[in-house]
Amino acid sequence: MLSLSSMSESVRSGLSCFLSEQALEQEERQQRSNQLAEFQRLREVRAAAQLKNLEDFLKMNHVSLRECVSYTTGMRYRNLGKSGLRVSCLGLGEWCVCVCVCVCVCMAEELMTLAYENGINLFDTAEVYAAGKLHFMVIFALTYRRSSLVITTKIFWGGKYVYYFFLSVSLLLSPLCLASLERLQLEYVDVVFANRPDPNTPMEETVRAMTHVINQGMAMYWGTSRWSAMEIMEAYSVARQFNLIPPICEQAEYHMFQREKVEVQLPELFHKIGVGAMTWSPLACGIISGKYDSGVPPYSRASLKGYQWMKDKILSEEGRRQQAKLKELQAIAERLGCTLPQLAIAWCLRNEGVSSVLLGASSTDQLMENIGAIQVLPKLSSSIVHEVDSILGNKPYSKKDYRS
Repeated sequence: MLSLSSMSESVRSGLSCFLSEQALEQEERQQRSNQLAEFQRLREVRAAAQLKNLEDFLKMNHVSLRECVSYTTGMRYRNLGKSGLRVSCLGLGEWCVCVCVCVCVCMAEELMTLAYENGINLFDTAEVYAAGKLHFMVIFALTYRRSSLVITTKIFWGGKYVYYFFLSVSLLLSPLCLASLERLQLEYVDVVFANRPDPNTPMEETVRAMTHVINQGMAMYWGTSRWSAMEIMEAYSVARQFNLIPPICEQAEYHMFQREKVEVQLPELFHKIGVGAMTWSPLACGIISGKYDSGVPPYSRASLKGYQWMKDKILSEEGRRQQAKLKELQAIAERLGCTLPQLAIAWCLRNEGVSSVLLGASSTDQLMENIGAIQVLPKLSSSIVHEVDSILGNKPYSKKDYRS
């Protein structure tokens, strides 16, 4: 049997070992706390240095920080993918419906001016928008410095060249691309998008054509629109294989009822090859605006000729379920002190993988309401986002999410 003295010595030894382990753990926690504090301090020092450099630069150019558009409007700017092109987080687009059907050219000029004055620098056009009658873009581009605007265009169909449906070299280098610049009366566009992939043209030919368009100074960058992740990856691989220029951005539909591509597929492409996301239809063609909660009102988009598919969608069983969810989301919007469209747009902006959200507007009031979504963005806490996801019930999960 162990003596009392040996037992007490064993207890003292165990207690000493326990206390030393506790002291070591406490020391490690203190070190981690100190490291976090130092990291936070370095972040603040870096932010202050960046602000000081910005103020010095603006002062050198006789501009006050408080006079900057982003300071007065709250507009945020993000890089388009991993390129150096900085775009406003909100852009003005969707001209095909808004200009052709809802607004006149004078209203289009007013909307563009209002957007620019509120910090929007991204304007998305296409050959088919307004049937190619984009002369108001010419006036707008001449009014302001061209370098302060980011103008994009899309090609696949176009204007009077309706017999061109291919992304071949002959298309891009002669009629359509040159006609687009001629109609806009611009020397170049910042980004030219291949609107939908072309199954009839080899990928190498499309990438070579886009590279030539950029090398000729007709565009600064090129991107894709409605391409699959596999097709974008193929274009990137071809560009790297033949020393050509890869796409920098994909235009994709993104809203509360359409999430898979932007939240799962594009983030993987961004981290692998630097392709960013420029999204459109944040209100799902107006479905999320709340105006269809009691059916299809007259003079709404769903009541227009050619939009029977949208009317059928709204009146379907799935459409009724969506409207029921929107009523629950309306309660969250009221709690945040915003409108349902503002909540929906801010919800799109909260995705850090989204470089810019393209807006469509038919009136100045609607445009200003949509721009107000920027003020809602800071209110979208993790608990609010989780509550929205619970109502929607459609959050997609990537492979990484499944493993976690």
